[in-house]
Amino acid sequence: MALGFERDARVAIGRAKFGFQCALSIPVNSADAGSSKRGTMKRKLATLCLLASALLIQPSVSIAQPKQPASKKDKDKDKDKKDDKKGDKKGDKKDDKKGDAKKAGDSPKEVNLDDEGAAAADTGPVTAGQMTEEAAQGKRLFDAERWSEAALVLKRVVDGDTGDDEGNKQIAQYHLAIALYRLQFYQASYAIFSEIADKPNHLKFNETLLWLSKLATQLPEPADIVERVGKYKSEQIARFNNPQQRDLYWQLNYLLGRYKYRNRNYDEALSLFEKVDAKSKYYVQAQFFSGISNVQLRKSVPAVKSFQRIVQAIDEGAEGVEDESRMRDLAFLSMARTYYSASVRLDDNNVPTIDAAKLSAAVKYWNRVDVASEYWIDGLFEQSWAYFMAGDYPHALGNIHTIEAPYFPNSFYPEADILKAVISFTICQYEDATTIVARMKKKYEPIKKELEATLNRFKGEGSEQQFFAFLKEVRAGKANLSPTIRPIVETSLSDRQLLRNIEYVRVLDEEDARFKKAPATFRNSALGGDVTDALNLARDLAIRNAGALARERYQRNLDELNEHLRDASKILIDITAAERNKLDQQVISGQLTKEEALTYGVVKPDDEHVLWPFDGEYWRDELGFYRQVVQSKCGK
Repeated sequence: MALGFERDARVAIGRAKFGFQCALSIPVNSADAGSSKRGTMKRKLATLCLLASALLIQPSVSIAQPKQPASKKDKDKDKDKKDDKKGDKKGDKKDDKKGDAKKAGDSPKEVNLDDEGAAAADTGPVTAGQMTEEAAQGKRLFDAERWSEAALVLKRVVDGDTGDDEGNKQIAQYHLAIALYRLQFYQASYAIFSEIADKPNHLKFNETLLWLSKLATQLPEPADIVERVGKYKSEQIARFNNPQQRDLYWQLNYLLGRYKYRNRNYDEALSLFEKVDAKSKYYVQAQFFSGISNVQLRKSVPAVKSFQRIVQAIDEGAEGVEDESRMRDLAFLSMARTYYSASVRLDDNNVPTIDAAKLSAAVKYWNRVDVASEYWIDGLFEQSWAYFMAGDYPHALGNIHTIEAPYFPNSFYPEADILKAVISFTICQYEDATTIVARMKKKYEPIKKELEATLNRFKGEGSEQQFFAFLKEVRAGKANLSPTIRPIVETSLSDRQLLRNIEYVRVLDEEDARFKKAPATFRNSALGGDVTDALNLARDLAIRNAGALARERYQRNLDELNEHLRDASKILIDITAAERNKLDQQVISGQLTKEEALTYGVVKPDDEHVLWPFDGEYWRDELGFYRQVVQSKCGK
């Protein structure tokens, strides 16, 4: 299945950037960190940017060969074939009545897959005259569903070998693409439909839109069918707004909305997503992208409402959602991130101010992410920054304590040390902050060097193909990596967009295997050469794109680690400045200021809770419930 999210399904910026930018934005105020003379952390705030990621719903697809027992899906195909024939018969005659009906303003009718007369009249100067006998024979074979034979004849018509006019060549090209689709040569079919979609004056330009929607369910998202659907206008999609093709109408609005979203036309995307009815199997995806579009437009309230509709739809049994639990958790995570983003604002002095109600709402939705979810550990860490922003340091440190539990051996959160150091700095525990930073640098600087050395193995010409091979080795657990960086690399190369690219290559290989089983007369023909060329070109592009994307993901992970190490160095500078200010205070007053005995995190259990001191052993049912008592050493 090709319908998927363009990005990995993380709606906020990566976890590494999520928190630290907020950490550096927190001023060290007099209540928590002493007077401004001791120095403060740098006051800068980067607003949270939410990106669509990527959810891909990819059930395995297996299309039965013609003449096999018909499943429900095959019955739908048979209906399409009948529509092909019906349309062809109508197209061979002058459809004056149909034209009169349109002029009379009748309600929309079901769009035939093949209506030659109407297409010729509506889309351009090219017309189809009398076809040659060979072209007519190809059409008869097509109507008889003898796809392989028909395709060979239609190919000759398209190439001009039969002497047919341009109009009949265009119609033959359209039928050839359909025949290849029926033979399950989807990539070859898509290559032809793509050519038609690039020509608005093509006789079959409008009808091709329907077949693009069919191909979108057969080829993975990296085939980029969304780009071809983007060649059409909403008015052309409106032709399918009739009772018989309402599902298609909803799907096409979703696909065109995806195209508009990709090109940052968020308002247009929203208007298209709104046309996807709750009965459509694309409704949940449309609501997700509606939420992300509103986030990009900085409209947090409608964004949250879109995410809430996802949860409601899933609870009511919405169709088309492969992993309901995962999608529900993603919606909760998206709401949390949206509220968090809206809770932080800069005042006139570039100092962040916090909306406590929105921050509390963010924490609430993070808590609703299921503990068994793949998003739970990310949500827990992001929540730590929210607790820090609220001044709830025991909660923030307790969450980090959970992340460091042995139950998550592959977790990679160097930023957790940054947060711990920032908290220690905020409460004037300068010695603790220095120790945390020193340990972090000692741990992660060798990792950074090893990651860089691995990346440097893939340089020069053909590096994309080499990195794709490396990606497959990593996915198979066979890559030559040390135990230190293996889990880090595996995590960085595990997002869904990468997996969809790998899936695309697999689908192309399967199509190539089907082609090799075709009759020799087909394989060795000019059309067989076209099929081979289409597959080879698509596979080469897919491998290069996947390799480039994998390298980008790896580089991003490395860049984020470098950023955290630089931030650690900045914290040391701030610590030095704060300690110097403290000594200056001693010189001026002759004594140090009195330290506040301000303690955070003293838990007083009630009748429903029990307090268990941590003795070095983690218990699974305690994860997420840890609190760490901290004491401020800031002077008055």
